[in-house]
Amino acid sequence: MATVRMIDIAVNFTDGMFKGIYNGKQCHAPDIVTVLNRAWTAGVERIIVTGGSLEESREALAIAETDGRLYCTVGVHPTRCKEFEDSGDPENHFQALLLLAKEGKRKGKVVAVGECGLDYDRLHFCPAEIQKKYFEKQFELAYATKLPMFLHMRAAAEDFCEIVERNKDRFCAGVAHSFTGTSEERVNGCSLKTAENIDVVKGLPLERVMIETDSPYCEVKSTHAGIGHVKTVWPSKKKERYDQESIVKGRNEPCLVRQVLEVVAGCKGIEDINQLGNTLYHNTCRVFFPQDLDTAADALLAGSPTQPTK
Repeated sequence: MATVRMIDIAVNFTDGMFKGIYNGKQCHAPDIVTVLNRAWTAGVERIIVTGGSLEESREALAIAETDGRLYCTVGVHPTRCKEFEDSGDPENHFQALLLLAKEGKRKGKVVAVGECGLDYDRLHFCPAEIQKKYFEKQFELAYATKLPMFLHMRAAAEDFCEIVERNKDRFCAGVAHSFTGTSEERVNGCSLKTAENIDVVKGLPLERVMIETDSPYCEVKSTHAGIGHVKTVWPSKKKERYDQESIVKGRNEPCLVRQVLEVVAGCKGIEDINQLGNTLYHNTCRVFFPQDLDTAADALLAGSPTQPTK
């Protein structure tokens, strides 16, 4: 397997599955270190750990601090926005997020505000009005920290675009499930499920694409339209028969971002996967790691090639 440069921009390492817990049952020991080693071997150079609540964002930062190649986001997912009200002091809750984001940015670990946005598919978790209120509020985080936005949108395009448009001067860049003129597009296994999804990927401008696994969710499944483009596979075993040499069947993990890259290449008719990997790597650095592009440009001008630091 050729080594391709990749960044997985969304891994939910705070999820219980990476602690070996499935539906409340302990099936195996925590295995983030094993999962990471598989990712690094596969050519993943960096991973962004997603935060979806204040507590989760704290955990994401703690995980990011364990390895120089790990980074994270700080923010509140739309389905969790009731936590602002439930805290009893929404403003104090917001200030705690802001403090965490500033601390993490100072450490060089927090690279985005999020995951925030709107999710009208799951209103039973949080009503639309509360989602909208605290989605808008989190643009204040981006403005105060000068961090890009890590956005989430499901079945809420009109309200989502309206809020983004209204706040477009408050954030510098971003990435979203839904493409808008001010954001990048991200692709994961669930983006490659149907023939219609594949057609959408075909039409995406490459300079706007990043890739993610969104693990432990959104794996490329055998029933998905994109599966025909997958060339790289790993041995897998059921969680009940856990083996650290194999991935857990049904649990997505960062090494599998290679499959997402392969499906994008197949959809686009691109044979040189190394070049595609470099393009998407550059797209990701442009938004989340711009200092590396500056370093690389300076080195080029000085006549000495450099690799971005890990």
